[in-house]
Amino acid sequence: MTKATFYIGLMSGTSADGIDLALVDFTSGSAELVASYYQAYDNVTRQKITDLYLPNHNEIDRAFSLDITLAHQFSEAISTLLDKENLVAADIIAIGNHGQTIRHRPTQSSAIEASFTLQIGCNQTLAVLTGIRVIGDFRTKDIALGGQGAPLVPAFHQFLLPATEKETFLVNIGGIANITFLPKKNSSKSVLGFDTGPGNALLDAWCFEHSGKRFDNNGDWGRSGTINQTLLIQLLSDDYFLLSAPKSTGREYFTLQWLAPFLTPLQISAVDVQATLTALTACSIAADIKKISNSADVYLCGGGIDNNFCYKLIKQELNNFNVNKIHSLKLNNNALEAMAFAWLAFAYDKKIYGNIPAVTGARKSTVLGCEFFA
Repeated sequence: MTKATFYIGLMSGTSADGIDLALVDFTSGSAELVASYYQAYDNVTRQKITDLYLPNHNEIDRAFSLDITLAHQFSEAISTLLDKENLVAADIIAIGNHGQTIRHRPTQSSAIEASFTLQIGCNQTLAVLTGIRVIGDFRTKDIALGGQGAPLVPAFHQFLLPATEKETFLVNIGGIANITFLPKKNSSKSVLGFDTGPGNALLDAWCFEHSGKRFDNNGDWGRSGTINQTLLIQLLSDDYFLLSAPKSTGREYFTLQWLAPFLTPLQISAVDVQATLTALTACSIAADIKKISNSADVYLCGGGIDNNFCYKLIKQELNNFNVNKIHSLKLNNNALEAMAFAWLAFAYDKKIYGNIPAVTGARKSTVLGCEFFA
């Protein structure tokens, strides 16, 4: 009997809501999701993460203390997943650990001297705690090669979804929204992928500040407001939306501090701002899709697909496209991004290139990641 080729992918997104795990079997050569698990952060941990998104006092102590704390929480989540599946550490070939991004600063989106990206959730500590080899630090080599270090999931999407007779987009609406473009069969076009702009980050931040709720459930609050077209046009005039791909950004760019100067001259209610920010997410996604294709299959994934108001606006903006949620492909929305990092760990072991230069802007394709032993 062939021993299963199990990898665990671990993702903690910029929404900072919790830990997503995917147990993936690559025995057949494809990525088969065996199980998934989600462990929410408590409010204290969530606040510690989001406090590190912008420069502040005593950052080094706070960041590297949290680096170890998160590794312990990652380990606890993995232990729970293994127990649920009646597996032990020896059954797992490796953990692909994305970690928690606290800064992502490609030079294109920030006036800094050098590009950098920083994910915490210590790989070495995680390896020791779990007794499982860890492959992590996936983004830095792409940046060293002149790339954006993001997005990395398009290579996995290309592996996961064979080309069809129609062009295909996968839209991940996390804290930041990003898209993957997959050409149709026998097309001369290249796979593309980039960050379109804010996904849930601004919506969640505004909602929390004005309602005390961590997110706008189903988009109901935003739907009850009115989109302010003047504000929307001004927001879409930001330089980031005018950049050509490859491009990437981070939650530290699209903040309430970024929003404030746009609001100062306008008298807009909080609920109308929420409606307009929802439209910003939808319109920025749709605009980038329409720059690439006139008609395609569009599949939405990520936490943002639970915002039905945003989903409705995207469908309205893409009325010539076939827009559906990722479930229609029989894929697990909650596990998809974690699956990508299980695949990147598998790709590291098999010496498969994990980046796509047309996506990240790197000088060449390369194997991504570093390994850490228990």
